[in-house]
Amino acid sequence: MLKKIHYNSPVVLTYFFVSLAVLMLGWLTGEWTTMKLFSVYRSSLADPLGYVRLFGHVLGHSGYAHFAGNMVLLLVVGAPLEEKYGSRTLLAGMALTALATGVLQCLFFPGSALLGASGVVFMLIMLSSLSGMREGSIPLTLILVAVLYLGQEVYAAVAVRDNVAHFMHLVGGACGTAFGYLVARRRAWKQ
Repeated sequence: MLKKIHYNSPVVLTYFFVSLAVLMLGWLTGEWTTMKLFSVYRSSLADPLGYVRLFGHVLGHSGYAHFAGNMVLLLVVGAPLEEKYGSRTLLAGMALTALATGVLQCLFFPGSALLGASGVVFMLIMLSSLSGMREGSIPLTLILVAVLYLGQEVYAAVAVRDNVAHFMHLVGGACGTAFGYLVARRRAWKQ
């Protein structure tokens, strides 16, 4: 039976399993590793772990509910995108989103820490809504997702106090839109 199961989406599945391992490691260390390696916050430029955290924060989660919420969306949206765009392209988008959210967190929110895959998930959602883009047109799905999902995040960022990094969700969405647009232009140019 195990022979019939295949690792169909290497980047998305590896991301899932590494995030799960990070969550378990956090439990085992009393959240020490989560805070020191898998949360991003402003620190000295001389701190080598600061550079690890710029990317590693997207692997950390504050608990199982946070992890499960992000991972369900990651698995549902990410796997088809990896099939469509390829593993390297998807990994590049995820890494750029991690870096963008990490740097912006350090610059604009120096007194708080950020962790979780939400920015990456928002990037994937926006990338997914762009998947039907054709030369010279804007997919209606992109408009609807932007109005509904991102509109909700703009409202929440301004009006709701809930310890959720709504600004970074917007950054992830912007990364997905920009990345999707660039990938679509590159494909059109090749054709």
